[in-house]
Amino acid sequence: MNKKLENSLLFIWLVSLVATLGSLYFSEVRGYEPCELCWYQRILMYPIVIMTTIAYIQKNARIAITTAVFSCIGGAISIYHYGLQKLDFLADSAPACGRVPCTGQYINVFGFITIPFLAGVAFILIAITSFYMIKQLKEDK
Repeated sequence: MNKKLENSLLFIWLVSLVATLGSLYFSEVRGYEPCELCWYQRILMYPIVIMTTIAYIQKNARIAITTAVFSCIGGAISIYHYGLQKLDFLADSAPACGRVPCTGQYINVFGFITIPFLAGVAFILIAITSFYMIKQLKEDK
């Protein structure tokens, strides 16, 4: 594995680790109970930390295909969740999410930064880096 792929894998690991620790901070330290869509995003983010840790140790850049799939699905959920929070026409028809409504905003920094926004940024960064890695793998063949 060349240095570009190694650094890219390390970047994906770092982004996913920060996102994972951030979500745990919000739920375990701040006491914010995650809604159903937040759980789906966590289900897709947390394994990326484990997968990229193992892939980095094994020097296996082919994990980028898996991280691309996880991040694209997670990103789509994050974008939808953010839309539920910020777009009235989506919020009005939002499905019931259980005890915590998916339209709730525990944080709202600068009027647009919410928890799903932060998750979406992480998923997008991981997706872009994953596609870059896939391209590099094809060029190296």
